[in-house]
Amino acid sequence: MASRLAPTITPDTAFFWDGLKEHKLLIQRCAACGVLRHPPRPMCPRCNSLDWNTVDIDWQGRGWDRGLRGIAFDGETVYIAASDELFAYTPGFRLIGSWRNPYLRHCHEIAVHERRLYLTSTAFDTVLGFDLDAREFCWALHLASHQFQFKGNVFDPRAPDGPLPLNKLHLNSVHCTEGGLYVTGLKTGGMLLYNGTRVQMSVELPPGTHNAQPFRDGVLFNDTEADALRYSGRGEGREDRAMKVPRYPADELLNTNLDQTSIARQGFARGLCVLSSSVVAGGSSPSTVSVYDLAANTRLLAVNLTMDVRNAIHGLAVWPYD
Repeated sequence: MASRLAPTITPDTAFFWDGLKEHKLLIQRCAACGVLRHPPRPMCPRCNSLDWNTVDIDWQGRGWDRGLRGIAFDGETVYIAASDELFAYTPGFRLIGSWRNPYLRHCHEIAVHERRLYLTSTAFDTVLGFDLDAREFCWALHLASHQFQFKGNVFDPRAPDGPLPLNKLHLNSVHCTEGGLYVTGLKTGGMLLYNGTRVQMSVELPPGTHNAQPFRDGVLFNDTEADALRYSGRGEGREDRAMKVPRYPADELLNTNLDQTSIARQGFARGLCVLSSSVVAGGSSPSTVSVYDLAANTRLLAVNLTMDVRNAIHGLAVWPYD
């Protein structure tokens, strides 16, 4: 059998082969419009720009820098956040563009309100604002705490004088309404409200909470340490609901021999979206989406996508397109 000819290395493809030597998979990206392209070539097929850079895929467990962290919609545009980058797609998942910012690191959740998309930047204890019309990062709120008193400092993420990296609060949830910006972290002690002037505690929540958001007259959230989705009402009767996420026999799980610090353990509750006034969907590990009836305080159904513990739900949203 004749041997295959080695590929010709050109100035446009050298980066790819150099990356493989360092055990990296580098993909060519247009510097003008953000479109990824492979195999490498000199000109962007979308905007005809000759300027390009590269992005690499991180193969570590639990997603880390290659994991997808949230999904939101604006008209006919689907926004999906990775750890350090925001991507925009058509409903058919054709890439429109992508954006990075020096203050976006370890994003955990995104949310759209009016003409701005908000992202938690966990490594900076910051919430970033992305202008959906200008398509640029335009606003940021850095949160700090001292003896359970919280302070918010607004800064320009386009300027070089922002905060230093600090993951003290581990911000993992963001939700915005007319009443203000709601933010929750593993170490905030509850759901914080920024009303445009100051930060205050809206409601105390258990440690380890994810995806907290105002709902009806209370708060809906994943009580991650308790492996449950919860709703706590604050009106008459103080309605309280707690529904356990699914768990599976240990012998059905895959890749359980991995380092447990690099995966989301079984039952880890994360990902939440509202389907109606009494029905919600929640995510859990390994890769399970469940539907819950709050009125009946029960789980209606659960769909498991894979038993591989390396895969976990991070964000959920109702698909708005046909």
